[in-house]
Amino acid sequence: MATALSACTLIGGGPGLRPAPRAMAPAPVPAPAEPSIASRAVEAHFTKVQADLLARGLLRNDGGGVDTPYGPREIADNFIRIALYDEYVSEGGRLTAREVPSRLRRWEKPVRIGLRFGPSVPPERQEQDRATVAAYAARLARQSGLSIQVNDQSPNYWVYVVSEDERPAMGDQWAALFPGLDPRELDSATGMGLSTFCMVLAISDGNSPVYSGALAVIRSELPDLLRLSCFHEELAQGLGLANDYPRARPSIFNDDEEFATLTSMDEILLKLLYDRRLKPGMREAEVRPMLGPIVAGLVGGGS
Repeated sequence: MATALSACTLIGGGPGLRPAPRAMAPAPVPAPAEPSIASRAVEAHFTKVQADLLARGLLRNDGGGVDTPYGPREIADNFIRIALYDEYVSEGGRLTAREVPSRLRRWEKPVRIGLRFGPSVPPERQEQDRATVAAYAARLARQSGLSIQVNDQSPNYWVYVVSEDERPAMGDQWAALFPGLDPRELDSATGMGLSTFCMVLAISDGNSPVYSGALAVIRSELPDLLRLSCFHEELAQGLGLANDYPRARPSIFNDDEEFATLTSMDEILLKLLYDRRLKPGMREAEVRPMLGPIVAGLVGGGS
């Protein structure tokens, strides 16, 4: 199988081989007596990060406005760089953040999101997260035309909300969900540093450009808006918008944290990704000549 790795980081996929994910219900994570010093420090850190970003006018949730104009040319350029490039590359046995050309990848079957929570997440918070993800899944389905819903019975898109105390011990569960998962990718999920808010691994069978599974990891210590931002970015990136591009604006698919939630441009990028005239496996040379008329049909003419 092949994997695309995406992560939401403060400053800002490599290939692997594995069989298809298993639809299974993982065993529960043992509950710690209380959050460790490390987990409390992570919570304090991201609470400060969110406050700092908000003080700078970032983490917007207005979808963009008159201060973020864009036209067909920007849409086409952003789509190429976000959907047809990878954010990470495998080098010397490590995953390195470096943009490399790739090909169009997406789901061709219904997406069933399974939410799993560590014991650090109280029941009322779990219910809030479930409602958030269900509403967002419906929005992603409307924009992409793909069937996307929360389904804990037979998920193929796993979303784990776990703490600093719980995440390092998740390796065996995640390896059981995705047998043969590259140890480097597994390590990236269990060992996230403080520069990483959350991440997603989107997975396909063999060398196929069609996704068959995904694993998103969200820190349970995140405050409300950063938590919402992670749900928005990782769930959308796991649909095939895998790269971050610093010139994309208004968009969540960059690392400047200006926008916390999916924007009007991002919705257009999803429509493009799942336009049936584009096919999984296409590369930039094939896709770019087709974008003009497709984009014009979505937003009209202009530059």
